[in-house]
Amino acid sequence: MTKSTWIERAKTALPAGGFGNFDHSVFIKEGKGSRVWDEDGKEYIDYLIGSGPMLLGHGNEEVIEVVQQQITKGMTFFANNSAGIELAEAIIDAVPCAEQVRYLTSGGEADMYALRLARAFTGRNKIMKFEGGYHGMSAEAQMSLAPSIQANFPNAVPDSAGIPTSVRDEMVIAPFNDTETVKALLDEYGSDVAAIIVEPLQRIIPPLSGFLAFLREECTQRGIVLIFDEIVTGFRLAYGGAQEAYGVVPDLCTLGKIIGGGFPLAAIVGKQEIMSHFDVSVVGRDKFLMQLGTLSGNPVAAMAGLKTMEILRRPGNYETIRKNGVRLQTLFSEQLKKNGHKHQVIGEPQLFDILFTDATVIDYRSGRKADADKNARFNHTLREEGLLKSPSKLYPCLALTEDDFEWTERAVKIAASDL
Repeated sequence: MTKSTWIERAKTALPAGGFGNFDHSVFIKEGKGSRVWDEDGKEYIDYLIGSGPMLLGHGNEEVIEVVQQQITKGMTFFANNSAGIELAEAIIDAVPCAEQVRYLTSGGEADMYALRLARAFTGRNKIMKFEGGYHGMSAEAQMSLAPSIQANFPNAVPDSAGIPTSVRDEMVIAPFNDTETVKALLDEYGSDVAAIIVEPLQRIIPPLSGFLAFLREECTQRGIVLIFDEIVTGFRLAYGGAQEAYGVVPDLCTLGKIIGGGFPLAAIVGKQEIMSHFDVSVVGRDKFLMQLGTLSGNPVAAMAGLKTMEILRRPGNYETIRKNGVRLQTLFSEQLKKNGHKHQVIGEPQLFDILFTDATVIDYRSGRKADADKNARFNHTLREEGLLKSPSKLYPCLALTEDDFEWTERAVKIAASDL
């Protein structure tokens, strides 16, 4: 069946003709290593990698083996299982802030419960988040995610219908990387703030030197829970995540994507003192945070995550991922320079993109100054030439080959020339 047929069927069966994630005209049939194929058989080098989980590439044989072994023993139990315990222990060994782990199925769930956990622990209601920061689909997370209007800080702008106006009153919106504004807002609202939630690498924008340490100090002084959203950065920037890479340890962090090895799995991890609010026998009924989920701690996902983490621990793998990213960054930049395009490579080697601007990009608003139309044209040609990537991100993976880099260079050369 052709891709066009599937597109027509999707328009009938699905709102807007898609799952709500990626471009609805893209129908992927299969993936292997660094490549994917669509329903028409067109081959792509995959720089989307499922929006991040497939850091090893598709169809890793070692991961498939342990998954198949687990499936023969049972797919899910809604009960404790040994794979989930082993994975929790591995996460605690790896992640600096992790003393205990609570599983969920999606990163959005993890972020939602992390905010609720901070409120339970502090007895406060307000949440500080950064304009442009992505933390899932909860009402709080959908405040000032991608606002088209520039409201004065700390006013929140809802990015979705269906959110009660009362949620705005509990949000304090700040600009990323701006210590002066954050401090002023905390001086005014800090005694009511339960948590500051931040992507330590906000989408693709790195933290300025000292910014995360500043947040850590302010939270410690003011009794605020610092939450790192490491759904994307966890086990990607380093084995211990962004908190290892940047040297700042939060009170809680959320994990997803890589810890499930391509299967639905996420987690909240953090200090036992805070995590104890999931235990009614410790905190009592009034301070207890109820959380359950049918597939939380699923053993198939846990086995896939354990094997993925084992592979990532092997000597040289993180160096390879970083080396692949640096090579891609250089390749993109050289071709764009040759064609006279003002641009910046924004992000880390493990996760970055190209912004067509010569302005300094340190937050959401400065990033919006980039030429979005030019970016769209560039990405369109890249896809036509067989590179599959997000409109705003590029994920290198461990499975990239020399042939992939040669193909990528040809595609980028054409896309840069066409601009």
